[in-house]
Amino acid sequence: MSEAILDRQAGGLSETERVVDVFVAPSKTFKDILRNSSWWMPLLLMVVFSLASAFVVGKEVGWARVSENQMHLSSKAEDRLSQLTPEQRASQMAITAKVTMYSTYGIPVILAVVFAIYALVVWGSFNFGLGAQTTYKQVLAVSWYAALPYLITTVLGMLTVSFGGNADAYDLRNPVGTNLAYYLPDLSPILKALLAQVDLIRLWSLFLTILGMSIVAKKTMAQSALVVGFWWVFGLAFATVGAAFS
Repeated sequence: MSEAILDRQAGGLSETERVVDVFVAPSKTFKDILRNSSWWMPLLLMVVFSLASAFVVGKEVGWARVSENQMHLSSKAEDRLSQLTPEQRASQMAITAKVTMYSTYGIPVILAVVFAIYALVVWGSFNFGLGAQTTYKQVLAVSWYAALPYLITTVLGMLTVSFGGNADAYDLRNPVGTNLAYYLPDLSPILKALLAQVDLIRLWSLFLTILGMSIVAKKTMAQSALVVGFWWVFGLAFATVGAAFS
């Protein structure tokens, strides 16, 4: 018998059921992680959707336009470009476009590294801070499944660039209007970074992480929220400081 059939006979969920339940009954998915801490399915979905999004953005917007838009969002970057000769500017923009393209197609690799580090930090915080007995693989699985709502952002982003006709204003870092920063482009970089973090999809993912860690660590929601929320605030501060120097 296949592993999937054996899992269902043992009362476990299939990989597809775990993905669906993240959106409709998340507790079932996270409880199933206690039985099987695999995380290959959300990783595969992230890879497929990320590559599809990169292809659509490159085709509909173009990497030169994407790079130029990002430059316009940074006053310091624009100041540096304004000091270059036309030839130097053209060369710099060509290099930036290539870097943007490669880094966008490389998002799955970047995500894998970020998630690996994030899961390690959260695992240590729960096990050494709260005395939990989670495994690193369980925390990594929670992190990947809790991030699945970002697929909605990816899909909406592809639809926006395909049918929205907003190539001149496309922001690779904030492509969809699920946060206030999207609708207030003239804000200061710091305020924009703060408002971009207070995003409906991001908050949904945050809630799922709190719920998932509460289940696998066998802690209360309040305890889980304290730990996960601390690292979310840390990330918010890091993003804000980064925006201040952009």
